[in-house]
Amino acid sequence: MYAFMIIIFLVGYTFIALEHNIKVDKTASALITGVLCWTILAFGKDTILTHVTLAEGQNLAKFLEHNLLEHLGKIGEIVFFLLAAMTIVELIDAHDGFEVITEHIHTKNRVKLLWVICLITFFFSAVLDNLTTSIVIAALLKKLIKVEEKMWFFGGMVIIAANAGGAWSPIGDVTTIMLWTGGQLSASTVIKSVFLPSLTCLLVPLIVLSFTKKEILERPPATPQKPDEEKITKLDQYLVFWFGIVGLLFVPVFKTFTHLPPFMGMLYSLGVMWVLTELIHRKKSSKLKHSLSVHGVIRKIDTPSVLFFLGILLAVASLETAGQLDELAGMLNESFDSIFSVNIIVGLLSSIVDNVPLVAGAKGMYSLDVYPKDATFWQLLAYCAGTGGSALIIGSASGVAIMGILKINFVWYIKKITLLALLGYFSGVVIMYFIV
Repeated sequence: MYAFMIIIFLVGYTFIALEHNIKVDKTASALITGVLCWTILAFGKDTILTHVTLAEGQNLAKFLEHNLLEHLGKIGEIVFFLLAAMTIVELIDAHDGFEVITEHIHTKNRVKLLWVICLITFFFSAVLDNLTTSIVIAALLKKLIKVEEKMWFFGGMVIIAANAGGAWSPIGDVTTIMLWTGGQLSASTVIKSVFLPSLTCLLVPLIVLSFTKKEILERPPATPQKPDEEKITKLDQYLVFWFGIVGLLFVPVFKTFTHLPPFMGMLYSLGVMWVLTELIHRKKSSKLKHSLSVHGVIRKIDTPSVLFFLGILLAVASLETAGQLDELAGMLNESFDSIFSVNIIVGLLSSIVDNVPLVAGAKGMYSLDVYPKDATFWQLLAYCAGTGGSALIIGSASGVAIMGILKINFVWYIKKITLLALLGYFSGVVIMYFIV
């Protein structure tokens, strides 16, 4: 049963990867995989008990229920964060808010636009976090690029840029937040030691593409003119855009001061946006008001992408509960003496298994007595776990979000983006080697 869980997990990933070949939506495969892994866990009592330790007086059923609810709480944080962030972005889009940005981006040169988009993503990710930034930039790409495959290419580079940008900021990625709040790294050390490798992780693929992707892009056709009664005034457009951006920027500030999970700040920002849109459209017709308020735009949210997140994270959580991830961490520790080797592999594994349980496992395996605060090991872990997930599109929260919003094909990503992501990843590791 213990090995069967891993087999089901791998088969599920294969179905997700071959979504377009087998004509079954990846969300269905992810949900089935997640539930099956927990079902096997529930039935494999004798095998599982040899790998986990139960508290005194606790039976396996109670153990599984406790762990499932605990993981569901963590997954719920991401799901509600996604729902709120995507709704805010849809509100901005419904008010033509992204024109505030696109009207200032005039270049159609692919290389120049790629540099602009990726650098914006890189620095925004450090402030907003990589998931929020990816959602915003994905919406922006739809306004800037007409041809789907070229939009996918930009989306793939945005994933690399978002993960690289999130790795060097204490609030840019879940894993750096874990290491910062857990006392393994100070904020100043994360920024000083991981910034240059993270920037290299992005710049190397960009430089390669600068010599190979020279062409002029075609923009989508202009939005058809709306009847006068349906037109969005410039005041409404700017109000919703800036309130939305400030609302997104407010999330890390809210977390810093309250120490509550980020989804709470995002829900608060959504509530403010909801009130704002209700007030500015209160005198409009019911039909128009509905289309420009949360009631209307929330129907445009890509719910399958949110459920895909749920399925994938449930599957990973089952492996963590059963002890497979802890055993993997232990095996790495026994097999490799170099902290560089261990962290490089952890980074690459994070493209298959969520980086959060991997980092949690590393924190549990190595105490601050072994590697004190701001030790090289923790700096490497922050970089590798933050950027390694770019190797596969489902290896990071930003990748899964972009995959859902832009409908990027898993196999296409491997063919077109994975090599670039790995090139950037290992280039950053080389920089880390010389500066730590």
